[in-house]
Amino acid sequence: MEILLEGTGGPEGWPVPGCPCASCGRLAPGHRRLASIVLDGRVRLALLESRQAPEAAAPALPDTTTLPGTTTGPDTATGPDTVGGPGAAAKGRLPEGYRLLHTSDGREVTAPDGGRLLYAVGPSSGLGEPDDGSPLDAPFDVVLIDLPDRPERLGDLRRRGRVTPKTRIVAVNLCHRVPSEDELARRLGFWGAEAVPDGTVIGTASAPLTDGPPEVTGVQRTANGPCPTPAGSAAVTGDQPRAGGLGTMCSAPDVTVTIGVRGRGRGGQPRRTLLLGGSRSGKSEEAELRLAAEPEVTYVATGPSGGDDPDWLARVRTHRERRPAHWRTVETTDLAAVLSGGQGTFLVDGIGTWLAAVFDESGAWPDDTRPDGPRRLALDRVEARCEALVDAWRGTHARVVAVSDETGLGVIPATAAGRLFRDALGRLNQALARESEEVALVVAGRVVPLPI
Repeated sequence: MEILLEGTGGPEGWPVPGCPCASCGRLAPGHRRLASIVLDGRVRLALLESRQAPEAAAPALPDTTTLPGTTTGPDTATGPDTVGGPGAAAKGRLPEGYRLLHTSDGREVTAPDGGRLLYAVGPSSGLGEPDDGSPLDAPFDVVLIDLPDRPERLGDLRRRGRVTPKTRIVAVNLCHRVPSEDELARRLGFWGAEAVPDGTVIGTASAPLTDGPPEVTGVQRTANGPCPTPAGSAAVTGDQPRAGGLGTMCSAPDVTVTIGVRGRGRGGQPRRTLLLGGSRSGKSEEAELRLAAEPEVTYVATGPSGGDDPDWLARVRTHRERRPAHWRTVETTDLAAVLSGGQGTFLVDGIGTWLAAVFDESGAWPDDTRPDGPRRLALDRVEARCEALVDAWRGTHARVVAVSDETGLGVIPATAAGRLFRDALGRLNQALARESEEVALVVAGRVVPLPI
């Protein structure tokens, strides 16, 4: 199956005409047109309605059947060969040999050559049964998916075997929900996906991303100049930019942006990542974003139960609602045991709450009424727990992303307990960072890598 990505943007493209946001302001007009996909020059997968100006819409192609999309409303399907949605009868049926199935995963298209495509944009559009004897959970050759919306959909597809290492994953419906093309490339690297310029043609037999080192490549648009062939993107990987697409000639204002990006394979991810940040810095969201497209994740919650504290319970509830439904949750303070015996992928949130719980369990908080001997023994127990955690972190065979508080940027704590905790957490963060492949500081939602 030949897949022409006429447009890869959202319903109004990217940038959105007239939008004053920073994301749109970074890009030249027409950078990405609204999503429109043409299969074998015969079938178009399009959004239900375009909110762009007529001249920005996808050009008409002769002898094509248009299948309306699901971004602005659900389709309905009465059978795999029926074009669903309002006005379906006027738009005709699929060409002979093509099959369309509306499922909870999206629109599944099987071509006469057996190539399988999933177009996962917008809400799920029902659940049908294939009439060709193929299993409902059969894997896809190519997945075109709205990753900025819910990347955990990709993780669930991987978990169920619908996306395999042979599946090519291309992000579409791209718009100002992402701050920039650079940030898009960074996220796609975590998710094992790619973005391609408008006008790119790929096939269901195209080679997928391979596990390997990080790679972000693309077309750079320069002031009033041509768009050069992107190193490592369309022309190099075997994809062909279609005439009139962004792979040919174009002009832009005095900015340089990347429009074709390929993320690194998931196998190139670091084994141990430590994310530091202050309160409400976005560090937990960053950790969840990095693992959103993984098929299996164990979320290790180290904080106290909270009792009847409504503020703490509200925070816990927010975290739970934000996590993908297929993730597993473990509540424990025995992190050393989790990391030593665990396989797979873990998100630890967080080291600061773990240390506070260890202080509680060890009875190590300052108390002027206790003799120095018992107080020293309590602090020794805390130190031993920290050393055991660092040893387990160093020796783990699992992939781990851990969140911790950076406590050294504020004022000196006014209490002895605050100063004791700050010092202990600072030492623990340093020890974990020394044994981590990747460490980053999150400030106001921005990620600052901390190289060794």
